[in-house]
Amino acid sequence: MLSALQGKQAVRIPLDYYRILGLPLAASDEQLRQAYGDRIVQLPRREYSQAAIASRKQLIEEAYVVLSDRKERRAYDRLYLAHAYDPDRTKNTPGATENQAEAIDIDTDTQSLSIEIVQKELVGALLILQELGEYEQVLKFGRPYLVHKNSAELEEYDEIAADRPDVVLTVSLACLELGREQWQQGHYENAAISLETGLELLARENLFPSVQAEIQADLYKLRPYRILELIALSDDKPAERRQGLELLQIILEERGGIDGPGNDHSGLTIDDFLRFIQQLRNHLTVTEQHKLFEAESKRPSAVATYLAVYALIARGFTQRQPALIRQAKQMLTRLGKRQDVHLEQSLCALLLGQTEEASRTLEMSQEYQALAFIREKSQDSPDLLPGLCLYSEQWLQNEVFPHFRDLINQQASLKDYFADQEVQAYLEALPTDAETASESSRNNRSPDSVRYNSDSTVKNTKPTPTPAYYARTPSETPIVSHPAAERVDGINQSKNGREQPQRQRKRKPNLAGKTAQTTNPRNPVPPRIRRRALHSGAITRLLWTVFGSLAGILVFGFAVTTTFGWIKNLFSPAPTLQGEQLSIQINQPPINIPDPNGKPQFPDGPLTQTTGREIIQTWLSTKSTALGSSHDASGLGQILTSPAIKQWQEIVQQNKASNRYRNYEHTVQDVTVDTSQTDKNHAAVEATVTEVTQYFEGGQTKKPEREKIRVKYDLVRVDGAWRIREMSVLNKISFLHLEAQ
Repeated sequence: MLSALQGKQAVRIPLDYYRILGLPLAASDEQLRQAYGDRIVQLPRREYSQAAIASRKQLIEEAYVVLSDRKERRAYDRLYLAHAYDPDRTKNTPGATENQAEAIDIDTDTQSLSIEIVQKELVGALLILQELGEYEQVLKFGRPYLVHKNSAELEEYDEIAADRPDVVLTVSLACLELGREQWQQGHYENAAISLETGLELLARENLFPSVQAEIQADLYKLRPYRILELIALSDDKPAERRQGLELLQIILEERGGIDGPGNDHSGLTIDDFLRFIQQLRNHLTVTEQHKLFEAESKRPSAVATYLAVYALIARGFTQRQPALIRQAKQMLTRLGKRQDVHLEQSLCALLLGQTEEASRTLEMSQEYQALAFIREKSQDSPDLLPGLCLYSEQWLQNEVFPHFRDLINQQASLKDYFADQEVQAYLEALPTDAETASESSRNNRSPDSVRYNSDSTVKNTKPTPTPAYYARTPSETPIVSHPAAERVDGINQSKNGREQPQRQRKRKPNLAGKTAQTTNPRNPVPPRIRRRALHSGAITRLLWTVFGSLAGILVFGFAVTTTFGWIKNLFSPAPTLQGEQLSIQINQPPINIPDPNGKPQFPDGPLTQTTGREIIQTWLSTKSTALGSSHDASGLGQILTSPAIKQWQEIVQQNKASNRYRNYEHTVQDVTVDTSQTDKNHAAVEATVTEVTQYFEGGQTKKPEREKIRVKYDLVRVDGAWRIREMSVLNKISFLHLEAQ
């Protein structure tokens, strides 16, 4: 018994015999024997030494010896209940034996029963705490034994020197599991600290490379979540935000860029990472995005180039630096060789005062919704400039500024932009439209010295579905669509856009000494710039002529193809089908086919009594399959999470190894749900479960048992679905044996 253990130093561990065996206070003798057998058979990870396994076994046997003796158990139960109702009276409980008084004590700090062990049993106690999910307790009692300050102190620990690798392993695994719990709860930096602590301990001791690799893999997958958490912090935490940017830079280098082929071990595909970058943008300032994406565009990267264009335009407009807008326009010229960016080029030309080029480029765009809006707002004008000006303001306000944390509340006003004296001075010094067109023509004839990855399409790309460790994610954190989907597609929702004030205003003389001219109330662009757009009519007529010719060619080709098909069907008709035919597509089934290995789906939102009942019934059905004759434990991961899943997986393995299985009949009644008002991802469900169990062992059939118990299930939301984290028996209503049929 534990009371007989002696040693130079004793440690008091917050454990009791019922917890060691995983039993409720009302457990029957049969349940006690079954629990003892299960606990003895199940083994910890293969990395543990035989000494550690023996230490754990000794504690389990000690608990079983006390609880299997009726007299000892009654005395122990009095101690147990006395502590539950009055911890201060526990030590003085009448009837407690001297051995039990020595073995059982109350830890007034933690308000829990505790046992006293000698140093050589430390590993076994830590292993049991680890299995119970008490990771903080493992760290509390395990880490002090791994820190030696001087030779005298080291000598005190000679007794556990041989057990040091097992203690290191247990503490490191506790760090791993604690980090995963914190990750699941959305505390990503805390999770990283826990994981790094465990990895550092193993690396310093140069032990267990397989466990080191497991922890390192989690750290890699955690990095995107850490980056989002750090960069989303307020501006008064610059050091943490800088750390997030540094982690982002490391990932980009490992991947070879935003759309690069490299592997950062995060598990994110190129599309996943593009969505991650798009979500990340909302937490970066316009200056941070400018610096980041301009550097990434030089890899080269079409995606980074496109995002850099947005940052340059936003920064150039808000900070009144048209030189940045001109740089964005030049980058769009390179992108335009592979995709339609005429709308963005037209907007840049407008902001640079190059109105004729803006109109000419706009006519070449295939953004039909945007063109329809612009034409509608320009009905009373000889050109499209009024609608383009209005569209530009709404595009900046609704499509550009919201993606920069420091521009969310920024107002877009072309009138204020063009009224700025420094903007006027810069625009006056720019080449004329004719010179710009000539330069553009020369650029288009020059060979393209920059190659882009054809797989990295920036526009017209459909977003793909979002992955799992990303919705608890990770959590918990929603991933937005591909950057390609952020094209201007909200024009119809903003048709009632604000017009410019119906008044005229004289501008101050510009820096070049010329007199500023008045502006049209519907058009904030100065008239001296706007007059250049009047020559666009001839170009428009030419474009319509070209389009008409192309349309004629297409109609002729269609007629030839149709005639050929008619003649072919005339001489060799295809078989026909009778009746109404099904509409079946090659890329999708005619009906939705559920995934047989998929996760059980429960309704979103707060946990209800109906959903709670479904979860309990799903668990009982999964338990029946796992402990049945097939020993199929594949479904446990769909309804359980740590620490419950590990415990039940081990139970299944033990039953299979011992040639034991059970048949169940379950009835669920009186389900109650307790949801947290502060944490929507945690809840508790209580239910009365009637369970009829038929035991089979070694080909022999045992008497069936009927049990009616009140069970509490602690639930946590994982990847949008509820999982059972822990379960405990509150009380047993009835228990009896049934005669075998």
